[in-house]
Amino acid sequence: MNCDAPIESPLTQPGLAANHRHAHHFATDHLLGDLKGRSVRGGAVTLTSQGIKFFLQLGSTMVLARLLTPGDFGLIAMVTAVTGFVAMFKDAGLSMATVQRKDITHEQVSTLFWINMGLSALVMLVIAALAPAIAYFYSEPRLVWITLALAGTMLFGGLTVQHQALLRRQMRFKALAIIEVVTMAFGIAAAISMALLDFGYWSLVGMAAGSSLANSVLVWALCDWRPGLARRNCGAGSMLRFGGGLTGFNFLNYFTRNADNLIIGFAMGSGPLGIYSKAYNLLMLPIRQINAPVGSVMLPALSRLQDNPTRYRRAYLQAISAIAMVGMPVVVVAFVLADEAVAILLGPGWEQASSVFRWLAPAAFFGTLNVAPGWLCVSLGRADIQLKWAVISAPITVLAFIIGVQFGIEGVAAAFSASWCLAHYVFVAMSCKDSPVRQRDIALAIRPQVLSSLTATLAGLAAMEWFIDSLPVAFIRVIVAVPIITLVYTGVLWAIPDSRSQLTRLFRESLQFTVVSETEPQ
Repeated sequence: MNCDAPIESPLTQPGLAANHRHAHHFATDHLLGDLKGRSVRGGAVTLTSQGIKFFLQLGSTMVLARLLTPGDFGLIAMVTAVTGFVAMFKDAGLSMATVQRKDITHEQVSTLFWINMGLSALVMLVIAALAPAIAYFYSEPRLVWITLALAGTMLFGGLTVQHQALLRRQMRFKALAIIEVVTMAFGIAAAISMALLDFGYWSLVGMAAGSSLANSVLVWALCDWRPGLARRNCGAGSMLRFGGGLTGFNFLNYFTRNADNLIIGFAMGSGPLGIYSKAYNLLMLPIRQINAPVGSVMLPALSRLQDNPTRYRRAYLQAISAIAMVGMPVVVVAFVLADEAVAILLGPGWEQASSVFRWLAPAAFFGTLNVAPGWLCVSLGRADIQLKWAVISAPITVLAFIIGVQFGIEGVAAAFSASWCLAHYVFVAMSCKDSPVRQRDIALAIRPQVLSSLTATLAGLAAMEWFIDSLPVAFIRVIVAVPIITLVYTGVLWAIPDSRSQLTRLFRESLQFTVVSETEPQ
């Protein structure tokens, strides 16, 4: 029997009892009746959890940056640049296949679960085998044991891939929020405790291990689906092909995104890499807090709307506009107050991070919309478009890093911004082709936010030059500058007619977020 043979109904397949027992994990028709309401409630819960995670991560950064050295962070960055690259194969794009597919069965998801488990075990062994090579590449013998320790955490990932995908498919955002917040808190607590006991860089290994363990326990506790045996001829072939295309994209994209760490670590050592990676992560932190929750809500919602182009286009553009409206001014504030942000968050010894911060800002500014083309490709089942783009962009970006490292970590940051902005423009153009959304639609949706952000940047820099820089304390400079930037941004946005209704709608929905609660069955 052909693995891709069409499935008329789950009731006609072997394992009827299992399908019936687990049907509530797979059916999605009940979501369509109140899709907007579920998205709003999911957005409320997810944004709240992201806010908690943001402050947890910010607080842990401030504490750990003072307990550990840039070299400690650099050692972990050296390893994770490699281990994270290999680790992506444990998912193999199969979580998004489960979320995106219109109809799935218990047998299909069970089969994908065991594939993920096998891939996780393989990834663990491959990373362990690479430990001596990683240490040799960086001329740093301590990396052997760090790599072996991190390899052991990979097995936990395979246990949770399909369970978390089912939670997303059912738009159970409250359960996902609980998992993410508790997981992060547990890992941070482990890291700070170990740092206080003078474990040094092993504190950061403890963070990864503690988070992985807590995540596995919580996912299995909050998702009561249990896998059956893997089956051949269950109709999972198309899901594997979709996952394969997505994995190819993730493979190239991850390599591209981490090539800067590899090149800096090889050419300059752990100290400069620690400064660069911390500056990068700090700048991208607020953007991730916005993109991640909106993406976790929008991908399942857009997947359910793939047969309704009009509703799809409207929902997509509203989400993109909202992300730009919130995310772009955040980058403006970070750019104008880079010195103050580094002084407050990282403390003495990290001063060079502020210049890296500023050179990365253009990529972060348009990075607020890095989810835009990905949403189109994944929700419409067009992972092949992502793969084609990655094949084009990867060599260009890596070449830019190789040129940039000749000018230090600031040169790499500048190369990242230039190459990423160009590549992102191409990605948007490719993903919009033959989709319900045109490239012009996206440009019009974000035009007011771009104009307002540029004006606020000039106003902020002028205010810093005229009088704010003369204030003696970094925290006071932030307190004075942020309201000025915010008022200019909001004022210009309000003066643009097209954006006034968007700003009003965003404010109205923000009020909804404060009064609505998650009512979906958990």
